[in-house]
Amino acid sequence: MSKLTHLDEQGRAHMVDVGDKPLTEREATASAQVRMLPATLAMIAEGTHKKGDVFAVARIAGIQAAKKCPDLIPLCHPLMLSKISVVLEADTENSCVNILATCKLTGQTGVEMEALTAASVAALTIYDMCKAVDRGMVITDVKLLEKAGGRSGHWQRGDAV
Repeated sequence: MSKLTHLDEQGRAHMVDVGDKPLTEREATASAQVRMLPATLAMIAEGTHKKGDVFAVARIAGIQAAKKCPDLIPLCHPLMLSKISVVLEADTENSCVNILATCKLTGQTGVEMEALTAASVAALTIYDMCKAVDRGMVITDVKLLEKAGGRSGHWQRGDAV
């Protein structure tokens, strides 16, 4: 296992200097899931929630969160993202909303944290909008699915986690 890059020789946290790294195309995809009562999912899917279009608000929140990642995660670099995609899908069989967030750029550092932040905040937004009707919702399975670009190349989740 490689050493932690956000710690200096004395073990103090610091922002990694990426200034000498080459510009490469980088992309990352993360997912999250919000489990809920079937009636809550039906209300979201049918667009009958009194607060409005839950998917539209969650999508915008996820996009905004990816752009705000360095304000939320202390050692993340501010990035010029060229693409942020947040896809939400109602899964009636499992009574949940599946969230897929993808971020892309040409830069000197990866976009994994931006994708994970987008998926997480989209899930939190669904919870916030629907908590009055279903406080038992569960946000689960927040994970990186795939990343490409940079020195470490392509990585894809290969396990069932």
